[in-house]
Amino acid sequence: MSIVTVQLGQCGNQIGFEVFDALFNDSHCSRGLCSKRENEAYQASCKERFFSEEENGVPVARAVLVDMEPKVINQTLSKAACSGRWKYGQHSCFCQKQGSGNNWAYGYSVHGPRHEESIMNLIRKEVEKCESLSGFFIIMSMAGGTGSGLGAFVTQNLQDQYSSALKMNQIIWPYGTGEVIVQNYNSILTLSHLYRSSDALLVHENDAVHKICVKLMNIKQVSFCDINQVLAHQLGSVFQPTYSGEGLFHYRRNPLGDLMENLVPHPEFKMLGVRNIPQMSENSLAYSTFTWAGLLKHLRQMLISNAKMEEGIDWQVRPPLSGLPPLGKMSVNKETHFNTSIANLVILRGKDVQSADVGAFKDPALYTSWLEPVHAFSVWKTQRAFRKYEKSAALVSNSQSLVKPLDMIVGKAWNMFASRAYLHQYTKFGIEEEDFLDSFTLLEQGRCGTR
Repeated sequence: MSIVTVQLGQCGNQIGFEVFDALFNDSHCSRGLCSKRENEAYQASCKERFFSEEENGVPVARAVLVDMEPKVINQTLSKAACSGRWKYGQHSCFCQKQGSGNNWAYGYSVHGPRHEESIMNLIRKEVEKCESLSGFFIIMSMAGGTGSGLGAFVTQNLQDQYSSALKMNQIIWPYGTGEVIVQNYNSILTLSHLYRSSDALLVHENDAVHKICVKLMNIKQVSFCDINQVLAHQLGSVFQPTYSGEGLFHYRRNPLGDLMENLVPHPEFKMLGVRNIPQMSENSLAYSTFTWAGLLKHLRQMLISNAKMEEGIDWQVRPPLSGLPPLGKMSVNKETHFNTSIANLVILRGKDVQSADVGAFKDPALYTSWLEPVHAFSVWKTQRAFRKYEKSAALVSNSQSLVKPLDMIVGKAWNMFASRAYLHQYTKFGIEEEDFLDSFTLLEQGRCGTR
């Protein structure tokens, strides 16, 4: 089954390019560490999901590119075409001359209705090229105007017009000290609208990915391109093909459906996070070896201590029901917070994958009391290696990990709202104070439910 990707705004289009490039490069990597036959099946499965074929033999991304300014889309189309390996469709993009000025209301209330027909027609044409549609993958930011406001509008339209198709939004959580003064307004409006129209929100925090670039990838001057490549690696590790079951050697047909089934047991809890291990520079990788036991031990501790990367894991955090004391002497002032999960999916790729023991992730102490571990934990495997790693693991988690960042954004937005700061920029485009209050109420209910 195929996934149609919708890239929205500057952020969505730049990340979208890196995602398709990572998917293509991985599926055509010669270091897959598996048989030729299995590699060909892997390539075919990846292509069915993300690419269609044109007559000249160059794969075409199953994507629609949308922005209200032409510069980034033109750059994105050019980079893909220049690669010579894959490209975007000739008539797959929509852009205008005027952006949204970092104003969610302008993207949602002006650009959305004005360009609705043109954008939805492009998406419909892309859907018609799919033999079987798994759903939509919508890539967007929360902080700006086009990605967030128009992104929320387009997602709502997809829900109205393709109600039976699954919709997953990949959203970029802004830097805590971002440059957009109204980013917290834009973020709460985006989140509250997506909560109503999307089936799952796959969240990446800019601050966390930036740290991965510095600490694990050893990048001195981190660019948005560096951040986007880390994001693309993490997304590829989730969406590339895996076996459909234990002991079965054919690939899953419905990736979005399987993700939702395993990770979103209740429609009110739909914010997901991704962790990867290992992630490192080419230079470091050349001197590193990994075991499944070591990788999974670190990944489990990353989960329960809410660490976004393997460096700096707090090993003192223990599940509250484990009956074991914290390791070492814990500082009196140091608050260790255990990250309770609703559902977890571990994705393992590489050599000897069938020998990997994931039993530690089935501990009932890791999960909320209303869901049995047998329903809360899943594992997907393939012996086909991912990119340059002989062994690698990804963890997609529905947990409490985003409660604190959500608290911060809602708190900052509320402080601005209480003083009526910048509200006139939204009300003049039809977003009233009641719309803000509705957003605060919905997000407050979501926060209380995940505590």
